Amino acid sequence: MPLILYDCASAPSPRRARIFLAEKGIAHETVEIDLRRGEQMGQAYAQLNPQCTVPALRTDEGLLLCDNAAIAAYLEARFPQPPLFGISPEEKAEIASWNWRIEFEGLVSVAEALRNSSPAMLNRALPGPVDYAQIPELVQRGLARVQQFFATLNERLDGRDFIATERFSVADITAVVAVDFARVLRLKPDELSQPHLQRWRLAMAQRPTMALQPKA
Repeated sequence: MPLILYDCASAPSPRRARIFLAEKGIAHETVEIDLRRGEQMGQAYAQLNPQCTVPALRTDEGLLLCDNAAIAAYLEARFPQPPLFGISPEEKAEIASWNWRIEFEGLVSVAEALRNSSPAMLNRALPGPVDYAQIPELVQRGLARVQQFFATLNERLDGRDFIATERFSVADITAVVAVDFARVLRLKPDELSQPHLQRWRLAMAQRPTMALQPKA
């Protein structure tokens, strides 16, 4: 049985899995889940993945992995080259730390502002099978956090080509997706005040794996 990625071309979370698979050069099949039509909440997909989220990865052993953390950990262990989580204990720790920060300070912040403001996400303030009401007061906090996230990355990338260590890693994948995801809020790095972040993003765009992804 081949690896099967349950995907949505327009969503940021499965984009992370797509880039990771592409960087590893791993062959897989793709099943598109239409989030705009709510296919993730339908009976067929909910039976497969009770979390009702994408991405999900079906391994050739039949195991279903339902989040990016599990997918990346599995693929790194099974396909160790090229290493995307570092080589030495120090590298692994640094990459894990930055990847977590980018998720919390970047991806979560964008989602907080978007999901609490979009009319299309009324009562869908959090992903998954349970409905949660929007909290409008969280929108401004989310916007402020995204701006601080950009500033943090710009400072980190001063004199650096990659976010975590001296080589491309999963932290760069997560950061690309987070920075691009912010466009849904009409936020992007400032060319004048955040030149290091701008330079890094332009460099990331030259990687073939990024060119394969739809624009966020």
